[in-house]
Amino acid sequence: MIGLEVSHVSYSYGKSKALHDVSFSVENGRFCALLGPNGAGKSTLFALLTRLLATGEGKIGVAGFDIAREPRAALARIGVVFQQPTLDLDMSVRRNLRYFAGLHGLSGRPAAVAIEAALTQLGMAERADEQVRALNGGHRRRMEIARALIHGPQILLLDEPTVGLDAASRLAITDHVHQLAESGLSVLWATHLVDEIRPTDQVVVLHRGKVLSDGRAGELAGGQGLAKAFLSMTAEDREIVT
Repeated sequence: MIGLEVSHVSYSYGKSKALHDVSFSVENGRFCALLGPNGAGKSTLFALLTRLLATGEGKIGVAGFDIAREPRAALARIGVVFQQPTLDLDMSVRRNLRYFAGLHGLSGRPAAVAIEAALTQLGMAERADEQVRALNGGHRRRMEIARALIHGPQILLLDEPTVGLDAASRLAITDHVHQLAESGLSVLWATHLVDEIRPTDQVVVLHRGKVLSDGRAGELAGGQGLAKAFLSMTAEDREIVT
């Protein structure tokens, strides 16, 4: 079944076209990498997916709900990890999560159960009572992912979630999120780092607001490897991190 569907979506900032007729879908249980260089339109698309921007042209479906016509139902099924951290550093991990659970109408025993389940999924249960300020970057990211899972979403959106992390932390976060996809979540992972993508992952290559390719990473890579394939598709943008 389709968890997330983007159909013929375009968006402009004044006369500047940020997205051009973007279409792709992500099935339940699928890890989909939205791969593109800086300025490709990834953040604009995420803003549309989370209703920070209103869809101008096209349609976005979330677990069968049209995000324009049924925004509350659609957004209730999305968990989001934005590129910039949004944590209260002076509160404990558990208190941060309890506050967020309250925003989703969860309290008491249901909230406690959801929080413990999310922390366990991300390997953060032992850190629950630590102050967020004391955590390293990788554990803070895990906490943000745990927070995004509290309300039991069907789709998980992550916008450049490993920015600023060391190699070991990046690998751990990537592995955790792949496991979440294997458990049935639809995952959309925005990145410009090809080493975060596995051969069996779905890859949507976005460049200058257009979808250049949509398919399995291994098929896109061919015999030259994903990094070279990506570079050849976005030839005018020579910055690529592997």
